[in-house]
Amino acid sequence: MKRDSRLSGVLHVLLHMAQSPTPVTSEAMAHMMCTHAVVVRRVMAGLRDMGYVRSEKGHGGGWSLACDLSALTLRDVYDALGAPEPFAMGHRTEAPGCLVEQAVNAALEDAFKDAEALLLERFAQVPLSALADDFGRRLALHHGNPGDHHHAP
Repeated sequence: MKRDSRLSGVLHVLLHMAQSPTPVTSEAMAHMMCTHAVVVRRVMAGLRDMGYVRSEKGHGGGWSLACDLSALTLRDVYDALGAPEPFAMGHRTEAPGCLVEQAVNAALEDAFKDAEALLLERFAQVPLSALADDFGRRLALHHGNPGDHHHAP
């Protein structure tokens, strides 16, 4: 099963947007996320609808942050993306007739729900400013500048 990397990709571009003095185009974000600009616009629409980013059309337009990173959590971004399924594991059969498989499903379902609740609780505790601070520390250790990072797939 292919992993859903939208959350990681969006967090990546949001941190770049925080560093940019001008709006960031969908094309530039598509390059960072290794995807197409139309995919970026579709993904960013949920964040715009929640008031986390804004978009401007025309020359000099693009996407910019509409809120402070300290007010935005991983959970906020996750929810704005439509709360994608966090785990790739699932049941072999959703409505099994076999009593053994019913017992297996019940045990797995409880574990999946507990793990998801813990993950979402942790997401709610992490503001994007913490990611930006971590980036700043990493940048200082590498003696680089904000433009000195790579976007290889």
